[in-house]
Amino acid sequence: MSQYLTTVIEEHFKSLPDPRRKTMNLRHKLIDILIIAICAIICGSDSWVAVETFGKAKEDWFRRFLELPNGIPSHDTFTDVFRKLASRQFEACFTSWTESISELFEGEVVSIDGKTLRRSHDKGNDKKAIHMVSAWASKNYLVLGQVKTDDKSNEITAIPKLLLGLELKGCLVTIDAMGCQKKIAKVIIDQEADYLLAVKDNQPKLYQAVQDYFTQVNKVNFEGYNVDFAETNNEGHGRIETRRCWVGHDALPQIEGSENWEGLQTIVMLESERTVKEETTIEHRYYISSTESSAESLLCASREHWGIENSWHWRLDIAFREDESRIRKGNGAENLAILRHIALNLLNKEDTAKLGMKNKRLKAGWDASYLEKVLAGLAL
Repeated sequence: MSQYLTTVIEEHFKSLPDPRRKTMNLRHKLIDILIIAICAIICGSDSWVAVETFGKAKEDWFRRFLELPNGIPSHDTFTDVFRKLASRQFEACFTSWTESISELFEGEVVSIDGKTLRRSHDKGNDKKAIHMVSAWASKNYLVLGQVKTDDKSNEITAIPKLLLGLELKGCLVTIDAMGCQKKIAKVIIDQEADYLLAVKDNQPKLYQAVQDYFTQVNKVNFEGYNVDFAETNNEGHGRIETRRCWVGHDALPQIEGSENWEGLQTIVMLESERTVKEETTIEHRYYISSTESSAESLLCASREHWGIENSWHWRLDIAFREDESRIRKGNGAENLAILRHIALNLLNKEDTAKLGMKNKRLKAGWDASYLEKVLAGLAL
């Protein structure tokens, strides 16, 4: 298994250029550095010093399948390599690997959302905190890829770059209001996928038109309109929550400029009613979609969208302490984020240990046989 791991990493990361000067006497192979770093991050390391420490503690195990011509690299070597490593190529290699281990299902929800690495800013060099946009496949329970937003840009320009690097045929792409843009809708349709895009005040005319439609049909109790409806109820932890979804299949003639939204078929209203300690709040959210799916299906998709927050970003913060990382020079923060994504994907796929993410990392560090189970996900 361990030797096969090396082969798999070399296959998917072979296009990754070594950032070190060719004239240098390179004491450590890039493949060795990558594999040690991936294993160390899986097993609880959150800094380059910790990566070196883990490598030295497991040197005998690593020597079973790595050359290690000069032993385990120092933390300075890890720092230097990942600070200089080309992040976009590293991201492309990551995407290549995730595509090889995932099989997207017809209609699978792929959620797009951004996350800021809070302590990655460098005030001394006037560098803002890094903001990453990721794509989360809900059924595969994997992040498919990620892109860093440009320093003078935002998610609107990063999302198309991310989408164009993914195979999304047959999927339903969900994005919050920042991604409700005509260009983004077209990119999704061109990828032979569908979209469910949240609509808010950043698209004022569209937002008002969608609201007006549902206000109008509600006044006549939906009579004479082609509107589908679904409802779910959940109760627990002292909270009662009812979610309702209406899908307007005949609304486009009333939506000015609807023809400018590639593939647009339906508009959606979600109502969330929560009762906590006898206090009830009601929230409405609005969407546009390129699919004519049922209200039940779109209600489920809207809930799955938040998996990227609840199952991904939350774990990065709690189990990987991402927001506490002070690595910020060069491409170090971005490349470490990619390593975390690789580690978290692998730990998510390993389901024999019924443990929380933090304890999974500890178990992998303590038990080499379990670590090899986790690493087997690289080769699926």
